[in-house]
Amino acid sequence: MPSFDEKIFNGEVFGQYMNTVPNLNRNELIKSKAIRQRQDIANLFSAQVGGNYATIPITGRIGGKAQNYDGKTSAEAQKLKTFSHSRVVVGRQAAWVETDFSYDITGGKDFMEQVGDQVAEYWDDVDQATLLSILKGIFSMTGKENLKFVNEHTYDITASKNKEEQVFTATTLNTAIQKALGDNKAKFSISIMHSAVSTNLENLKLISYMKYTDGQGIERDLTLGTLNGRVVLIDDNMPVEHVEAKGTEGQSDYVPAYNKYTTYVLGDGAFEFTDCGAKVPNEMARDPKTNGGETTLYSRQRKVLSPFGISFTKASMASLSPTDEELEMGANWELCNNQGKTKEYIDHRLVPIARVITRG
Repeated sequence: MPSFDEKIFNGEVFGQYMNTVPNLNRNELIKSKAIRQRQDIANLFSAQVGGNYATIPITGRIGGKAQNYDGKTSAEAQKLKTFSHSRVVVGRQAAWVETDFSYDITGGKDFMEQVGDQVAEYWDDVDQATLLSILKGIFSMTGKENLKFVNEHTYDITASKNKEEQVFTATTLNTAIQKALGDNKAKFSISIMHSAVSTNLENLKLISYMKYTDGQGIERDLTLGTLNGRVVLIDDNMPVEHVEAKGTEGQSDYVPAYNKYTTYVLGDGAFEFTDCGAKVPNEMARDPKTNGGETTLYSRQRKVLSPFGISFTKASMASLSPTDEELEMGANWELCNNQGKTKEYIDHRLVPIARVITRG
């Protein structure tokens, strides 16, 4: 094992420590059941060709119109439909170099604690960015059936003639989730919004933040709130589109500039998560020659974040792992279907994902 400043680096122990670092957003997403762990399918990626792409079946629901039972009408049997759900492994890597690694990174404190915290938090941010890229991609889908999802699961009130209805209010969330899933709206359990939106709701006394007590017995606010009985995560990485002013200022046609904020709402099982792992997730390499001696920490991961009911098509993917830009391309996503000559698609109302677009 590489060593530096009399410290031994054990990649396995380091990885185990990283997994213990708490992350409120990740934990709340899991507790809300919006992200469902699917380690049971990890072996599929090594079994199927390429090792980075796997397709599993989704069993549809029985249906058909009930026929009259009168002793002379024959029953017409219906088939149980099966849809294909394809997912891709997203691989990412990073490295950090220090000429005096122990001193610069740990500041004289515990090596495993300081570096583990920083690397674990770094990968949490990467995973959050991956999730947002996927959400952008699925809401960029085209095609008749895919647009049913995009249109019905989007609630955009930025163009409302009533200015008071252009921002997030007490009824916005409820209306949006009903539009997406109808009478199944109770499946939604968590929303992720920009702080500008949450602040507006807080000012209206519609959102309240959860609290915790730290080691010194001081009560502090978390970046977690509740709205309409659902958990709210605050994240300023949420999409914000700036719309420039139109017309001439002072004239009747003038429309001032404004921002369009996207809030995502997720339901139980909105995403299925699989940690596929890497052969060597973390390692250190010592170069005694360069800059009087320097050490590099390498970190790698391979994970799957798969939106339920929506397949990754890899229609436009240059390598074995999609970039964030490729995840954001609508052409790489489609509603799950039977892959037949005449495609039959999954009902978009089975996908517990929605977005709300407001001016604040």
